[in-house]
Amino acid sequence: MALGKDYATQDCSVAGALEVVGERWTLLLVRDAFYGVRRYNDFLVHLGIPRAVLAARLQALTAHGIFEKRRYQQSPPRDEYVLTEAGLALWPVVRSLGLWGRHHVTLSQRRIMRHAVCGTDQELGPYGECPACGVVVPVGDVMMLPGPGLDPNPDNPVSRALLAPRRLLEPLVTEPATTGDRV
Repeated sequence: MALGKDYATQDCSVAGALEVVGERWTLLLVRDAFYGVRRYNDFLVHLGIPRAVLAARLQALTAHGIFEKRRYQQSPPRDEYVLTEAGLALWPVVRSLGLWGRHHVTLSQRRIMRHAVCGTDQELGPYGECPACGVVVPVGDVMMLPGPGLDPNPDNPVSRALLAPRRLLEPLVTEPATTGDRV
């Protein structure tokens, strides 16, 4: 019996969510968008994703209202992909999946998430709460720092830019500027 390509027989909100974000690469694209990656070539370079797959995933995420496509250059036309309200609502999912992976798969801490507003040196709790001030930290107030398990000498400009402490959602600027942005 062939494996189906959808969850049409499942009357379940988890199955419905997987129809939108359950394909390979999709949550990594969303994760990178939280990190500030917005441009086609930066997603391409950072993830090592095939071009056709990247184009299809970005198109699907835009069609489902997870990303909004915004023009940042007219000639030649170039767009960037910004998380929408629906995309931002995926932050607890991405955070929880990362914590699960840290504790059950990679067994290393590659990124540290802290509350930027109160300036604590403590990592956020499992539900995104600040251990110092007790609030659940909005994603835009999360400071991301490299952890001890992160490669200190990555081979691509996006990973190098992500070594610097930064707030989530701030647009990532790579040096040197990436070229060949498409889609």
